[in-house]
This record gives sequence, structure tokens and C-alpha cells, in this order.
Amino acid sequence: MRKERAVVVELVVPAQDIVGESIVWDDRDGRLLWVDIVGKTIHALDPETGKTQDWQAPDFVTSIGLRADGGAVVGLTKSICLWDHDDRFEPLVQIEPDMPGNRLNEGVVGPDGAFWVGTMQNNIAPDGAPMDLTADTGRLYRCTSDGQVVALSNDRMGITNTLIWTADNRLVTADTIANEIYSYRIDRTGLLSHRKTILAGFERGLPDGSCMDAEGFIWNCRVVGGACLLRFDPDGNIDRVVDLPCSWPTSCTFGGDNLDTLYVTSARFTMEAEHLAENPQEGGLFALQPGVRGVPSHRFR
Repeated sequence: MRKERAVVVELVVPAQDIVGESIVWDDRDGRLLWVDIVGKTIHALDPETGKTQDWQAPDFVTSIGLRADGGAVVGLTKSICLWDHDDRFEPLVQIEPDMPGNRLNEGVVGPDGAFWVGTMQNNIAPDGAPMDLTADTGRLYRCTSDGQVVALSNDRMGITNTLIWTADNRLVTADTIANEIYSYRIDRTGLLSHRKTILAGFERGLPDGSCMDAEGFIWNCRVVGGACLLRFDPDGNIDRVVDLPCSWPTSCTFGGDNLDTLYVTSARFTMEAEHLAENPQEGGLFALQPGVRGVPSHRFR
């Protein structure tokens, strides 16, 4: 692992999100989109002007991805919806309707144009309060634009997080609860097999959302007190650790005209009032210049 570089991390938006997540760069509109799951809010930021815009969702909003036609695909508690930057959320499909105790979590558009999503046992009460997790019921799915949903493997996880597609046709994903990051082989039908653990037990926090840079390295947010970004290659070899001024970084993406700014969302879920009074930046949106560029986001089609 290389010695950590000195990197300036800026608080861009003091959003105070309860669970900021699923940040994506819209290169057509030149803006960032991300969600606050518990706040039932979708945010947008134009970095050039600093202008922000918010939309309220009808339910806990768990993830967001870009659509080829200019709209977005959005994960709610149990459903995937189409959204056109207004107050309407058009249901596309329900995920795990036979498992009412589960909810959606991570959701990212893949290189195949499908929306890949993970589930987990629901840990959010109707009033937004945290609930304990008691079982590993999470699973990975692939949803196409015609509403077809396929379970990608029989593996169950505590909290599904991170969806990264490598150059050699593998999927990198994580189980936050297990503090493990896995690599799967993707076969010609899109199903997953040959899981292997590539990174486990890293001592700072737990793995949450990730993005890939143009050099093929993965940037992983270390939630639950990790307060850092971890950069590693697709085989799990750690290259770099970057400290952040937030305890629970949750999701990251490269943005800007040159895709050279790394944006990071964060959460304040379960934090004590005393800690938040001393650290009001928790739940904010942060930005840094890591010295590498990202890759464009895929679009749902």
C-alpha cells in the first residue's frame, strides 16, 4: 500500500442527510444526483453554480441511476420506479413481494443497461428510526427496462452494497455486515458464480458504496466509523487510504467535466445528538481531487 497522499477534502453541501447514498454524475446535465434514504429525498447539485434542487419521494428512496432517455431509475423500499425529475414515480416492478421484511438497498445501472439491485432485511421503521438486523436475507437482482427481474445467485448477505463491473467480466460487491468484499464471475446469461472473497476484515469501518476510476481501481466508502475511502485493485490489493472529515461515508462517484473530482455522500443515521452538535458536517456531501479520473456512469435502457 502506498503512503497516503495529503488530500484536501471540501464540504460542498452541508446536506445533513440521515442516510445520503447512491450518488451519480449526470454528464449530460452537468450535475450530481443522490438520495437521502430516510429523508425520502432526491438531491441534485450543479457544481458550477452551487445550485441545489430537492424532490420528495413517496417512500424511502434507496438508490438512483441514469436513464438513456434522460430520466432516472429509482429504487424505493420495495419497488423500482421510473422518474422524470418531477413529483411522479412510475412503478416498474416490485422486488421480493413475497418477503415483506426485506427492502431494497444498493442499486446501480450496469454496462448491460440493466438496473442491478441488492436487498437486505429492513432496518428502518416507518418513522425513520433504526431497527435491528437479525438475519442475512439480502440478495442480488438484475432488472431490465421491460420489468423483468432475475435473481443473480442463491447467496444471501446481511447488507448488499457496492456494484462494480471489472474489465475481465467480474462483479465486485460487498456484504457490509460481514466486512467482506467479493468478486463473482458473470456468465453469458448474466448470472453470478465462482464467488471469492477479495478483501475481508479491513480494520477501519465497514464497506459501503464504491466507484471505479479510469485506471481500473475501486474506491470504497468505509461506513460505520471508518471515516475514509479505500482504493484497491479488482483482486483486493489495497493501494491507498484517504481520510475523510465524516464518520460514515456511504457512496462515491467521479464528476465534473473531466471526471477528476471525487464526490462522497455521508450519513448521520444512529448518531448521538452530542456527536452531531460537535460534528455538524456529518451527512454532508464532500469533494476531493484524488489525482485520477473516473469513468462515465452507465444508463438504463
